[in-house]
Amino acid sequence: MNAKLTGYRRKELGWLYLFVAPPVLGFLIFGLAPLIFSIYISFQKWDMLTDPQWVGLGNYTELLKDDKVFKSMFNTLYLMIGIPIGMILSLLLAILMNRKFRGISFMRTIYYLPVISPIIAVALLWQWILNTDYGLLNNYLWDVFGIRGPNWLGDPNWVKPSLILIGLWGGLGGNMVLYLAGLQSVSSTYYEAADIDGAGAWHKFTKITVPLLTPIHFFVLVMGIIGAFQTFSQIYVLATDGGPEYSGATIVFYIFQHAFTYFNMGYASAAAWVLGAIIFIVTLLQFKLSKKWVYSD
Repeated sequence: MNAKLTGYRRKELGWLYLFVAPPVLGFLIFGLAPLIFSIYISFQKWDMLTDPQWVGLGNYTELLKDDKVFKSMFNTLYLMIGIPIGMILSLLLAILMNRKFRGISFMRTIYYLPVISPIIAVALLWQWILNTDYGLLNNYLWDVFGIRGPNWLGDPNWVKPSLILIGLWGGLGGNMVLYLAGLQSVSSTYYEAADIDGAGAWHKFTKITVPLLTPIHFFVLVMGIIGAFQTFSQIYVLATDGGPEYSGATIVFYIFQHAFTYFNMGYASAAAWVLGAIIFIVTLLQFKLSKKWVYSD
């Protein structure tokens, strides 16, 4: 009996390994191996055509000498202005969507559609909307307010605000769903107790809703910062060559440019690892600081 049981378990484990093997092999081949190779190549000078040449820390020190690195990093940090704005708007939108009336499901779906829309298609749509000559936004400003709109994507002063606007439009729906789930998980007893104490809507919002949603705030903030550091697709489509005076380029666009335009793969790998270290440190700090302000019921 024990031998039959052992044989059955052995067969069961065999099927287990068979089903687990594809994703594990996929990670090893397409994830871990390129990751390890990128570390190695970051110490090399390599154009993907000739043999790599060892340069040690040369690629990393070269990063400190390129003004475009700091400009693209500044642009990336500038785009993060949209994170708190998006959090506030998403929370307010979730509160509006946390009501029961006819068509509420349809409304929620409409607000969520930008999240699942193809990024490139959305970027092309916004390129049309923000066009200086025939764009919908400038035409609206002129027809309704008599204001001649700026060159949104061609003016160094307006590129980053335009990208923030696009990011807000695309991210509101996803964050709205998170906040909506958080709102629906808050027990009604808190609000009932507040009503007995005579608390108004503002006090209930600031003293109950906002504190109990701090885990959602934390998640949205962490993911928003990581996403901002990785912004690329919109920049590639909307900001040609990084925009006027490189004012629209992000750090990931800078890495892409050196890797696949200049074919300086070693330098691009070094920049990517520096970016990875920055994201790791910033995320770690957020987790450390979260103990002081993230609450749960």
